[in-house]
Amino acid sequence: MRLPAWLPPLWLLPLWLLSSPRASGLRGRAPGGLRAFVVPHSHMDVGWVYTVQESMHAYAANVYTSVTEELNRGKQRKFIAVEQEFFRLWWSRVATDTQKHQVHQLVKEGRLEFIIGGQVMHDEAVTHIDDQILQLTEGHGFLYETFGVRPQFSWHVDPFGASAATPTLFALAGFNAHLISRIDYDLKEDMQKAKELQFVWQGSPSLAESQEIFTHVMDQYSYCTPSHVPFSNRSGFYWNGIALFPNPPEDGVYPNMSVPVTDASLSLYAQTMVANIKERAAWFRTQDVLWPWGCDKQFFNSSVQFANMDPLLAYINNHSEEFGVTVEYATVGDYFHAIHDRDVTWSIRNQQDFLPYSTEPFQTWTGFYTSRSSLKGIARRASSCLYAGESMFAQYVLKNPRGPLSKPESLEQLQKLRWAVSEVQHHDGITGTESPKVRDMYVDNLMEGMLAVKKLMASIILDVFWAEKKEELQAGSEVGPCAVVYNPLAWTVTTFVTVTVHSPGVMVLDESGHPVPAQIQNSTYSQSTYDLYILATIEGLSYRRYYIKTTGKFEEAHQESTSIARVFQFGRKSKKSSHYSGKRLFPVTNECYSILMDRDTNLMHSITERESNQTVQVTQQFLEYKVNADLEHGPISDNYLFTPDGSAVQASDVVGLEIVAGKLVTEIRQYFYRNFTVKDYTYAAYSRIYSIPKGYDGKLLCHRIEQEYRVGPLDLNREAVLRTSTDLNSGQVLYTDNNGYQMQRRTYRAYVNNTVARNYYPMVQTAFMEDNRSRLVLLSERSHGVSSQGNGQIEVMLHRRLWNNFEWDLNYNLTLNDTSVVRPTLWLLLGPKPVTTALYQMSRMALEHRPVVIFGELPINNQMPPGYLQKDAPTLPSSLHLQILSIPGWQYGCNHTEHLQNLQKGHRKESGPDLSRVLLRICHLYEVGEDPDLSQPVAVNLKSLLQSLGTVASVEERSLTGTWDVKDLNRWRWKTAKLESQGLRNHRFIHFLSGPLRPSRTSGTYFASRLPIYCSTVHRVSCCPAWTSLGPLTTPTLCSWTGPQHSLKRASFLGLLDSSCYVFPFSLLNSILFPSPLYFFFWLSGVK
Repeated sequence: MRLPAWLPPLWLLPLWLLSSPRASGLRGRAPGGLRAFVVPHSHMDVGWVYTVQESMHAYAANVYTSVTEELNRGKQRKFIAVEQEFFRLWWSRVATDTQKHQVHQLVKEGRLEFIIGGQVMHDEAVTHIDDQILQLTEGHGFLYETFGVRPQFSWHVDPFGASAATPTLFALAGFNAHLISRIDYDLKEDMQKAKELQFVWQGSPSLAESQEIFTHVMDQYSYCTPSHVPFSNRSGFYWNGIALFPNPPEDGVYPNMSVPVTDASLSLYAQTMVANIKERAAWFRTQDVLWPWGCDKQFFNSSVQFANMDPLLAYINNHSEEFGVTVEYATVGDYFHAIHDRDVTWSIRNQQDFLPYSTEPFQTWTGFYTSRSSLKGIARRASSCLYAGESMFAQYVLKNPRGPLSKPESLEQLQKLRWAVSEVQHHDGITGTESPKVRDMYVDNLMEGMLAVKKLMASIILDVFWAEKKEELQAGSEVGPCAVVYNPLAWTVTTFVTVTVHSPGVMVLDESGHPVPAQIQNSTYSQSTYDLYILATIEGLSYRRYYIKTTGKFEEAHQESTSIARVFQFGRKSKKSSHYSGKRLFPVTNECYSILMDRDTNLMHSITERESNQTVQVTQQFLEYKVNADLEHGPISDNYLFTPDGSAVQASDVVGLEIVAGKLVTEIRQYFYRNFTVKDYTYAAYSRIYSIPKGYDGKLLCHRIEQEYRVGPLDLNREAVLRTSTDLNSGQVLYTDNNGYQMQRRTYRAYVNNTVARNYYPMVQTAFMEDNRSRLVLLSERSHGVSSQGNGQIEVMLHRRLWNNFEWDLNYNLTLNDTSVVRPTLWLLLGPKPVTTALYQMSRMALEHRPVVIFGELPINNQMPPGYLQKDAPTLPSSLHLQILSIPGWQYGCNHTEHLQNLQKGHRKESGPDLSRVLLRICHLYEVGEDPDLSQPVAVNLKSLLQSLGTVASVEERSLTGTWDVKDLNRWRWKTAKLESQGLRNHRFIHFLSGPLRPSRTSGTYFASRLPIYCSTVHRVSCCPAWTSLGPLTTPTLCSWTGPQHSLKRASFLGLLDSSCYVFPFSLLNSILFPSPLYFFFWLSGVK
């Protein structure tokens, strides 16, 4: 959480206290009166200012201990628990058996409700959707395994803006309603006046109403309550005060404890509460009012909280006719149930997000899109490492059930990184808005987790190697350095991997001793080392071995396979002193692009996409925004805010240039100096293009310009951007992604104040601009702020270093004095829109999940057949992505009723994690209508895809986080103007349908893949009113359509499902089997 400068200090924030109609003296609800739902909660940041360990010690453990105790003292009391990290730590390290039993009972009674249920309350602007799903899955798995509950409501009260991907995410997880708070201040004001803070959000343009969700935007008071009470100079409704660090006070007296509720203050408190309840009620359409009772780090002393609230609740309810208000303790679920029961027709919001977020004219929260760029990069690398480790471990377990590695211990290594990657998705984590010690906590956990997973991957490789080669290896076999390269994607990948070597005299051999194309050149990191580029082609979910052999001389084989790049140096040039810019150009080319460089400025001049012969003028330069550091002189920038003093200025006048030219790789190295006199450069750009030998599929590799940047250390109070200027007539329209899931159109807008910052948007993976002839796409391996400040321009913020004298920032060490050097990477794709559309989705996945290189020494034997190479490697079509293949290890079965019965009996599996169940997610990469071919539905042969894992006994379709069987998932439907005009129906769609499953082994298990709104039976076509049932689908059969004529499509899962047929009206659902973009989630059980 971050408080704007105009708000009072944190210790002045109070809590609004609401009362329960079940408290003593309740006379019943006043006719036509307001019904206020008091939701006790504690906002507990997993990081931010204090580390997790510090927070657990100072207050977090006490929250759950005291809440458990106090809820058991009053049956009317309730509480919501949000982030699971703190709760899980309390559960495993602090809670007694008695307290655990009490929590089970409270959950069963609905008085302790888990909301969101993820490890953290993730950020919505700069997180990747895969990581959002991970942290939700981690929390949901624990909750379902432990309590048998599945969260159904969100409480996203503190992320800094709201993404349109989030409502789709929560809908796919089975949520019935979504709650947000932080949206632009002027937009919220308008929505309050118009009573439009509640709506049905169709966040995905492709999924539309199939995954819509009711959304509640908190009013201007957000999740905390107004700090002022007219009868006291202390904050109101804040009876336990504020938490103290590092240790709780021994006498139990905390700062800023509110005036107790007494006979003298009771009426005053009640009048204050009722007035505020009525103020809030005026902004909503029903008589139901949501009253959050809580704020940051609250309820660490629940006894004093409830002891003061109980009589206040009773007093208001005893005077409900006078006040026109009743109040009750409630959970978020209680509130949304009441709203859902109302006969109200709700408006529909489309896929537009709520970004960026501002709290006043000069407080635009767009700086955090880039803050702590190094942390953002480490977090994404850790996520990619986990992705690779998950699929490699899953394959090893299923294919080597008797392998020597300890499976439970190996799973713990993965779980360590799962926890770390989940943790950093917190809205004050990957955002870069935390204190330095919390940043160090995140980094340490991520690095330790990555090390553990890489050790696991190395152990798997060695175990498989020795198991398959022990009979073929001779005593005394030569041992040499070997790069084992694992491709975690479900496609065959052709790419270059880079290995650092200490001598240019090397050659590369594959497993059979054949030379492999490679190139060696001096390193950009160190003058004493070399970069060895190895051209690798690796099938999906497979690895290859590449031996690096030192050569005494430049042998003939070496000449043919490994080339040495030549370096051409150009003197420093100044743009200001050049009078001939654009007249002396030279090309740097491969088969796809021709890049013209300007010899008079050492800058890029233009890029030609050779297939279409379209040329776009392209120039790239580094600029800096200067920002104010003194509050007395105006607005400031900090971890959160971006408030530039004016337009960006050139960061350098002088540019040095080197061209490193080779047969396979050509690299353009540009060095940017402040002026001619300085020795060291502040910025550098390394642009690489590749030439692919015949016989290799280099389509993706050829069609990208890889750029790596070196930025920093910056001068104080500078924000560094890379501006790419072109002659594209973009109209300052920019497209950026929501969380790597879908694209948003961004139109430049002029504002009275802070126009530059308010036109910045988050780019998690993708941004592009275009005109009617060409499109320029940028792909990123970490999040950045991005903007178009001029026609044909796109600028990416790469780094920030800030200091200011705002006391609040200084007290919590949140000034962002980041002296680091960062090395972000962007890939550029340029060409006609059909070309770039066909390339960018696979390209962004190739960037996100680059092959993992594990370097070590292995025996060399040229006669060894590559038997370890995966047979029948899984391959998905280019429009589908294997989002996850993992073994979660959860200890619960498929049958929900049986699971609940076991929990009620106190039976928990003690045999260790379940290693026989695999979680598989597949998603369509393209939006409906994005590409005429690639947006089409896709049929997948599951038997072929999964055959390398063994025999699949059963397949179940699950909800996003794996806790629901979709046939049991019946999400709420909300009345909208569109549905009202169509008439409400029992069934919204005809779903994916299947006939009997006929794998090689089955025990009455069937597979049904359908959109999770209404659950149709497996053996019978479940129909909308216009559809007629044709009975059991034992052979491929089409439904008959008696309504409007829509295109009907048929598709079969080949092999595994034999002749099972899946049918629905295409024009309603826009997809077949794998709608675009949509995740499908399967349990694969009994894999042997």
